[in-house]
Amino acid sequence: MYVLEEQRYIHEDLERLEQGIADRVREEPKHIRDRLNRDHEIAQLLDQIQKQSSSLLALYKDDNGARAGELQELNASDTFDAFYKQLGDIREHHARYPNEQAENSEQRYKQKRGDPSVPLATVVDTIFSGEEAFGRFFDLNTCYDSFLNLPSIKRLTYLQYLEYFDNFTPGYGGVKRGDKMTDQYFNYVGELAQYLEGFMRRTRPLENTDGVLSEFDEEFGKLWDKDEIEGWQLESSSKTNGTKATLSNAEAIWCEDCEKEFKNENVYKNHLTGRKHVKAAEQRKQRQQDASAQSGDSKSATVSSTRLKERAIAEREYRVKKLASSMSTERGDTRINVERKQGMTKREREQELENLLNASDAPREMADDGEGEEDEDEDKIYNPLKVPLGWDGKPIPFWLYRLHGLGVEFPCEICGNYVYKGRRAFEKHFNEARHIYNLKCLGITNPTLFRDITKMDEAVRLWEKIQKEKKQSKLDEGSVVQMEDGEGNVMPEKVYYDLQKQGLL
Repeated sequence: MYVLEEQRYIHEDLERLEQGIADRVREEPKHIRDRLNRDHEIAQLLDQIQKQSSSLLALYKDDNGARAGELQELNASDTFDAFYKQLGDIREHHARYPNEQAENSEQRYKQKRGDPSVPLATVVDTIFSGEEAFGRFFDLNTCYDSFLNLPSIKRLTYLQYLEYFDNFTPGYGGVKRGDKMTDQYFNYVGELAQYLEGFMRRTRPLENTDGVLSEFDEEFGKLWDKDEIEGWQLESSSKTNGTKATLSNAEAIWCEDCEKEFKNENVYKNHLTGRKHVKAAEQRKQRQQDASAQSGDSKSATVSSTRLKERAIAEREYRVKKLASSMSTERGDTRINVERKQGMTKREREQELENLLNASDAPREMADDGEGEEDEDEDKIYNPLKVPLGWDGKPIPFWLYRLHGLGVEFPCEICGNYVYKGRRAFEKHFNEARHIYNLKCLGITNPTLFRDITKMDEAVRLWEKIQKEKKQSKLDEGSVVQMEDGEGNVMPEKVYYDLQKQGLL
């Protein structure tokens, strides 16, 4: 192909790519699957624009001189001779390949539209699992199984794991620092970070995910150099084993190596010969050497392999935390969805998944034939029983409505005669800010004692009674007469006379 013709072809292709992107941006699909599919198509077109632009820049640079030679040939020779020469080459090509079909470049980047009743297969249908619901929820079941197989971890339910999977503090979702230096834990954190990164790429195709991840790595590098990564600070060699300021009792002894409290000195001494303590002491000693090497005057001090592995694990943990915080909406929706599904039967879950996969493709149709009013009528939801709407915008099943008692109303006079539907919402509102604020307006400073009380006069009377009893108890304590027996034992007057009557004094 001639260089100038190739440049003209790429310019035309770039214009058609821009038009294809403009056609897709002009529409705003209603269904999440259609929106994601549109974004993925736009991302593919943008990648194609970058690829074609790179090729065009290479042609304009003309490193091999082919473009300059072609321009010189056109200027030096007769224009018609050059035209008929190119025409002859084209005819020769088509004579050699007579059955070659010409591509319609106008339809290359236009949106594919078929029968509205038959859903089109899209890229979104293959990149998400049924649990993810086209990018609305996380599917961390595989990572959860890997977490349960870790040694020395706190057993959590899947719902608890969704809340603490980015909290690597021991006692929540993490393990001790010494137990993290295993290949199993390294692979688990890597698997978790890889899933969250892939989920972000699939749900946000138009965002610069590589740029976001590079920012995370840059922030981690700065914090690591300053030794400010939580849980991975270098330990000073001046620290020694001994008692800790927050020990539970005076005889307890804290072991810095094992990060554990022992009841007394005998138990502490017996554990010093154990395999776990020896291993923990070696790891702590290595960390102290790294700290001393880093704080030394020599800048060319070599970093140990242990510290390099700690950095790799800490980097993955930091990436998991940042990715989880950037997708907090999907995380919250996942917890709500898991909690909701726990109250459903297997048949209901299968029916919900089938309804999700067979979602209507009606939003893909163009409403430019005067059918706007009919579409608005079709979008209206038939809900004669006034049942609350679910997460999909449709009325929840009536059996679920009856199960949660949403038809029962609970008014609260303290909240301004606000009516709560369902016992769950009624019980929950006692801890909400509105109810607590209204109690404080009535002069009640301890709202925990006023649960299930909705009348203002009842709350005021109960509070006055509590205050009266507190004053009476203070008066009683101050007016108690103390008596002393022959041995010098001091006791209240009533107890003294009771013991005297029984002949025990």
